[in-house]
Amino acid sequence: MHHRIAGVRLSRTTAHRKALFSNLIAALFTHERIRTTDAKAKETRRLAERTITWARRVSDVLGKKADRRSIDESARVVHAIRMARRVVRDRGAVVKLFDELAPRYFGRQGGYTRIVKLPQRPGDAAPMSLLELMPEEGAVAKPAGKADKGTDKGAPAKDEKAGKGTKAQAKGAEKPAAKKAPKK
Repeated sequence: MHHRIAGVRLSRTTAHRKALFSNLIAALFTHERIRTTDAKAKETRRLAERTITWARRVSDVLGKKADRRSIDESARVVHAIRMARRVVRDRGAVVKLFDELAPRYFGRQGGYTRIVKLPQRPGDAAPMSLLELMPEEGAVAKPAGKADKGTDKGAPAKDEKAGKGTKAQAKGAEKPAAKKAPKK
């Protein structure tokens, strides 16, 4: 029976499985999206969300300077970093987790990742998916704001075309000058 045992084995030894998930989570935190099989993505999501939660819980303390923190706050930060380092062994990924990702998800109570199904892998027809970190709520609104500027008929479209033409003209002007100089 398989009662009260969390996680999947994926036909790997314990050490191999821990290393696999550590590397997948580090890649997820570094690149903010990874392409992997469905089973690996689901297990990676479980571990990554727990790790992000450790960082998010101390993100209010991370905003303070280190010398302004109380002893209890410093202990909380050290404990959270050590808990994250148990799962993610890449220092760069942990630094990004605490510096960038924790403040991004400060107001969010979970659901930091999403899984998008992809077509099957050609070689072995394994079900594939894309595991990615959720964007910041403010980041979703910014592209909509840019689209609103484009709704003004006339001026923005002309400026964009003029800007592209100016750049092209500037590049075109620089290239012939560069070509003529070596010939002389």
